[in-house]
Amino acid sequence: MDRLAQLQQFIGKEFDQSPSPFMKWLNPIVLSVEAGHLEFQYTVRPEWLNPIGNLHGGVTAAIVDDIIGATMFSLNENSFITTINNVIDYFSTAKENDNIVAETKIIKRGRQFVNAQCEIWNADKTRLIARGTSNLFKINN
Repeated sequence: MDRLAQLQQFIGKEFDQSPSPFMKWLNPIVLSVEAGHLEFQYTVRPEWLNPIGNLHGGVTAAIVDDIIGATMFSLNENSFITTINNVIDYFSTAKENDNIVAETKIIKRGRQFVNAQCEIWNADKTRLIARGTSNLFKINN
């Protein structure tokens, strides 16, 4: 089974079979899967908060990096694709027990490099929490 089909099996469920231990810890629910486009939902947990009770920026950045990695997985490339950089803009906050939605898309897919974007929204997508872009490099195995 190809990687895209593996991801699609989890639509509406927790992605508990991820090859990434970190993604298993983040525990997303898969909302939609297309090649190069994913939508995952997360529930903000107490250990994800900063000292004033908002979603920690580092956790936000980790979600961006992790779901973009899964987006690369959905492309069924024969190469391993690694992150070169992440740029995150923070626009709003989330609190404990809030559901947030991360949505990705590929901006440019070249022979060696990929540029991808992730937006993190509140549950009904009326408030943008953060937007991240990443440049990634294909490493031939």
